Amino acid sequence: MNAALSLFPEYEIPDRPVSCSQRLQVVRVSLVKEKPLLYNSSRVSDSDQAVDAFRALLPDIDREYFVVFILDAKNRISSCNVVSVGSLNQSIVHPREVFKPAILANGAAVILAHNHPSGDPKPSSEDIQITRRLKECGDVLGIKVLDHIIVCDDSSYSLLNAGQM
Repeated sequence: MNAALSLFPEYEIPDRPVSCSQRLQVVRVSLVKEKPLLYNSSRVSDSDQAVDAFRALLPDIDREYFVVFILDAKNRISSCNVVSVGSLNQSIVHPREVFKPAILANGAAVILAHNHPSGDPKPSSEDIQITRRLKECGDVLGIKVLDHIIVCDDSSYSLLNAGQM
């Protein structure tokens, strides 16, 4: 194998016959920062501040969006990611897609948020179930799930405040 083709070009590979049947694809994982978003709070200390951040990110939407806010060790939102865009009343959410941006951004914690375009902020049984599953996954990864908020035009619902986490 030619040293220029090696993953580590500074390492000289001894001359010996190499039999390769498959190629190994080398990949690089990186976080891509898009545009900054200004909102009014430096620290998230309650669900209302998370609701404000959600509304600043996605004003006037007509379908369900599931968002993860990534927090640093001081509970400041360092970044956010739209995990899923759904239909009028559902959005597909997988733990891998929720925690991937948090891992890449070195997040200490996350706040989950989604909207209900119907105007009723009460969580469905699926909302409660995915929250519990994501909390378990966060525990395994060492990333705290602090809250899951549901946002509507005039109201919101915090699963943490309601004792459902």
